[in-house]
Amino acid sequence: MDKQIQPIPISLDDYVLFGGGANGESYDHKTDPSIMLKLYFPGKIQQPLDEMLLARKVYAQGIPTPEPGEYVVTEDGRYGIRFRRIVGKVSYARATGDHPENMPRYAAEFAQMCKQLHATHVDTTQFENVKDRYYRLLKENPFFTSAEKDKLERFIADVPDEDTAVHGDLQYGNAIFVGDKRYFIDLGDFCWGNHLFDIGMTYLCCYLSDEDFIREAFHMPKSLAKQFWDHFAPVYFGEGIPLKEIEELVMPYAGLKTLIIERDTKCPMPEFRDALATVL
Repeated sequence: MDKQIQPIPISLDDYVLFGGGANGESYDHKTDPSIMLKLYFPGKIQQPLDEMLLARKVYAQGIPTPEPGEYVVTEDGRYGIRFRRIVGKVSYARATGDHPENMPRYAAEFAQMCKQLHATHVDTTQFENVKDRYYRLLKENPFFTSAEKDKLERFIADVPDEDTAVHGDLQYGNAIFVGDKRYFIDLGDFCWGNHLFDIGMTYLCCYLSDEDFIREAFHMPKSLAKQFWDHFAPVYFGEGIPLKEIEELVMPYAGLKTLIIERDTKCPMPEFRDALATVL
């Protein structure tokens, strides 16, 4: 643990549970709606500290993201992060699902946010290179053969380098807005490198994921998600480029996300392997 940062003691009596996930639970403050708490499961000490430190570094790069929170610990020894919530915010996924008539505007706004993000040069000494992340994921993956791993590694190595920001989980549920303010959230996989590694995730969430997942995760039918991409792509890549050409460019990067999904699910995901057909 970083010896320079000590967790702030808090009492859970001040909070009420409102949700949970793979790593822990989320709480609302009982009297202050602008405060929320992300509390990790017992035994996880370094993870919330690492997340907080990364959030501070990302914020310092000028990335539009909510102000980082504080490292805290409860009476029973659980560690977490206390955030200042963006009151009244809504994600682009939720807004699109709730107001499909505004989908073209939401897709265009999200695309402009992504273009700005991918034009932001960062201090590459402070973050991981996206290629190194994929090399590590590839090495740890038990579901690809050695020959397949060799081909994927060569593909990754040949991707042109960029010294610009990569969100790491760039999908329309991880960008929020309130009024005229726009923010990226959930930047726990933030790194630097080629923008196409990010856009692959956007395409996967709009086109390659199945109907049930898109409805559950993004609050809309797949048909609407595909329309979102069809409006997003011309704004991000430029008018006049055929969607088919953009799809062919982005497809293998979407397929590479298989490495992350298989890491998290601990099982092979053949439904995403077709996206890697041009590489394998």
